[in-house]
Amino acid sequence: MPVLESSHPLIKHKMTLLRDKNTEPKKFRELIREISILLAYEATADLGLKEVEVTTPLAPAKGYQLTEKIGLVPILRAGLGMVEGIWEMMPSAEVWHIGLYRDHKTLEPVEYYSKLPVHPTVQVCLILDPMLATGGSAVATVDILKKWGAKRIKFVGVIAAPEGVKRLAQAHPDVDIHIAAIDDHLTGEPEKPGDPPAGYIVPGLGDAGDRQFGTG
Repeated sequence: MPVLESSHPLIKHKMTLLRDKNTEPKKFRELIREISILLAYEATADLGLKEVEVTTPLAPAKGYQLTEKIGLVPILRAGLGMVEGIWEMMPSAEVWHIGLYRDHKTLEPVEYYSKLPVHPTVQVCLILDPMLATGGSAVATVDILKKWGAKRIKFVGVIAAPEGVKRLAQAHPDVDIHIAAIDDHLTGEPEKPGDPPAGYIVPGLGDAGDRQFGTG
C-alpha cells in the first residue's frame, strides 16, 4: 500500500496559506477545493482506459475513455469541502456521504449516517477527508465500503499524522493513501487549561470543519 505525500509546488504553496490561522473561512474553502483538485489528479493517474476513435474537424483521431466509474465518498462534515472541485473534474462520478464523528473521550469514530445503494455501482472509491488524524474515521469508512462490496478504494486527504497513516495502513494495506502533507504528531491529553484537545494534528491547521464553515 503506497503512502503518497505530494511534492507538487502548487500544493506546497497553497498548504502554507491553508495552515495560516489568519486565513478566513471563504479563502480556506477555496484552498481546500483547489488542493483537492490537485490531489485527485495524482490519485487518479492509474485509472483504466480504452481506446476510442473520434473525428476532429480535419481527420479521425485516436482517443481514450475511462473504463472505471468513480465514487466520491466524503466523510461528513469536513470532507464536503473536497467534493466540489473533484466533481468538476469528474462530473460523472457518484457521490455517497458517510457521517462519522469522533468521540472526544475515546477518540474513536461513531457512525451516524450512511446511505449506500444495496450493491456497489462504481469500480473505484475515493474517500475524502481533509484530516487523517488518529485514523479511526478512515478505517471505519473503509470497513463500511468493503462490507458494501467495494473492491478498489483510495484515501485522499490534506494533512495526516504519522499515527493515522500507520493505523490505516495496518488495518487496510490495500488502500492507497494520497496526502498533501504528513505532519509531526498528534496532541496528547491536555495538561492544563488552554491546551489543545487530544488527537489534533501538530502543526496541522486546527479543526478543518470549523475553519471551513466558520464555526470555530
